[in-house]
Amino acid sequence: MTTVAMAEKQVKMEERIVDIKNPVLSIQDLSIAYNKDKYAVKHVNADIKKNAITAIMGPSGCGKSTLLRAINRMHELYPDIVTEGKINLHDDDILKMSTIKLRRKIGMVFQRPNPFPTMSIYDNVIAGYKLNGIKLKRAERDEIVERSLRNVALWDEVKDSLMKKGTFLSGGQQQRLCIARALAFQPEVILLDEPTSALDPVATAKVEDLLVELKKDYTIVLVTHNMSQAARISDYSMFMYLGELVEYDKTKVMFTNPRDSRTEGYLTGKFG
Repeated sequence: MTTVAMAEKQVKMEERIVDIKNPVLSIQDLSIAYNKDKYAVKHVNADIKKNAITAIMGPSGCGKSTLLRAINRMHELYPDIVTEGKINLHDDDILKMSTIKLRRKIGMVFQRPNPFPTMSIYDNVIAGYKLNGIKLKRAERDEIVERSLRNVALWDEVKDSLMKKGTFLSGGQQQRLCIARALAFQPEVILLDEPTSALDPVATAKVEDLLVELKKDYTIVLVTHNMSQAARISDYSMFMYLGELVEYDKTKVMFTNPRDSRTEGYLTGKFG
C-alpha cells in the first residue's frame, strides 16, 4: 500500500470513530480469524463509553457476535482461533488477564435464556460463585441473590419461589434471571448477544426498560439485529459489514445522517 493510500485509509478510519473521553473499553486494531484464511473481524478500532448502551448492528455473518464475545474472550472457545490487536479494560489488556478475573469484570448474557436447568432460581443467581469455588456465608448469599434480582426487577415476582427451578419461569423472566446471574459479581461491563430475539414483545419491552435502567450503574454492549431496538435504547451504535467496522457514532446521528452509503443501505432495508 502506498503512503498516500495509507494516509487516506487512516483519515477514513478517523472519520468513522466517535471521540470518547476516558473509555471503559478500548478496542485497538482488533482482527479475529477462525482459521488463517477466514477473518471474521478485521482491524476494528472503537472506544466504549462508560454508563452507556452501545449497540452493534449488521447483517448476519458480519462479525458482530464475534466482536462481542471477544470482549470477554468467549470467542476463544472455538478451536484454532487467532486474535490480533488489543482490547483494554481501562489500562488492562484483557487478552493477558486470566479469564476467571476477566469474566467477573465483564459479564455475558446470551441470545436464548439459559438458566441452569437443575438449579433453583436462588442457586442460578449465585452459580458463578459456586463454579469459582468461592465460599460465602448464608447471609452473604441471601444479600447477593436479593440485590441481583431486585436489579432486574424480578425479586417481587419470585421471592416466594426461590427454591423452584429457573425453568419454572416464563421466557422473559428467565432472561432477566440470566441478567441477574451476570450482575451477581457486580461487573463493570455487561455484554448481551441479541438478548430479546427469543422473547415476545411484552417481555422484550421489559428487558429494554431494564437495560436503560441498568446503564446508570453498568456499561452495556448489545448485539442486535433489531434496528428499532437500537434506535430506542442505545446511546451509540456500530455498523459492521463483512468483518469491518464501517461506522460508529451516536445512535441519533447514525440513524438520521449516516456517513457511509453501506450504513444508509442497511438502515433503509436495502440489504441485511
